[in-house]
Amino acid sequence: LGEYHPTPTGTSLIKTTNLFHTTSEVPLEFHVPCLFRRPSSQASQSVSVRRPFPLSHGTTTLGFIFQGGVIAAADTRASAGGLVACPAVHKITPIHSHLVVTSSGSGADCMLWERILIREIRLYQLRHKRRLSIRGTAKLLSFMLHPFKGTDVCVALTLCGWDKDDSLIYVCSDGARLQGDIFSVGSGSPYAYGVLDGSLRWSLSKEEAISLAREAVFRATHRDAYSGNNVDLFHVTAEGWKQRQREDLKEEYYRDMEKKGKKIDLKMQKLPK
Repeated sequence: LGEYHPTPTGTSLIKTTNLFHTTSEVPLEFHVPCLFRRPSSQASQSVSVRRPFPLSHGTTTLGFIFQGGVIAAADTRASAGGLVACPAVHKITPIHSHLVVTSSGSGADCMLWERILIREIRLYQLRHKRRLSIRGTAKLLSFMLHPFKGTDVCVALTLCGWDKDDSLIYVCSDGARLQGDIFSVGSGSPYAYGVLDGSLRWSLSKEEAISLAREAVFRATHRDAYSGNNVDLFHVTAEGWKQRQREDLKEEYYRDMEKKGKKIDLKMQKLPK
């Protein structure tokens, strides 16, 4: 695809050209960083090192498109096996004014690759005087992650953004790149999909879409031990992203129990005495 160019810091870069077709007079090219390449001898040694105990991680993140834009929502619990490592992490990260990403997988890997993605998008904007499209961002991230296929790198990012239109693209650490209208990722995703599949429709209002996303995360955290604590929610439109205030899922649980109690009371009143 291109040539290696040493940077002032000594890190090699691959200069990649003509990755996107365009009619603009500005040439489209960006530098894909050549990251963390290890000699084969070191790689073979690292494979033989066993972890003292397996760390299973879980989460609940989701994103969907409706007539009013793109909704991104996630819980805030970081787990390490049966341990709640942190109850208040941020699993939705703003990349720029019109793009946020939801992250699931290894917390350290996700943070690293989000920072790399922010840097590369900013460098692209400085070189070409315009921002990289959402699809172009997903393709760049996929290219950078693909060399780590089959390693212990565990990253699954859902890009929720808006450039010429709303976009929702899922990219994971083996380089896979999928575009769709609804994604839920993590150990709580089956429960979130159960709520979304039953109520999601294109004609939802903004308030209905926000309520649906909050309900989906709440139901997932109620059944999935690796998800919980709070819910973060972002709404992305042509004007940019807006973040709602973080909500405690404990309060949502109490409200839900109160509703169920009222329904039971109504049924009891209707029974013949």
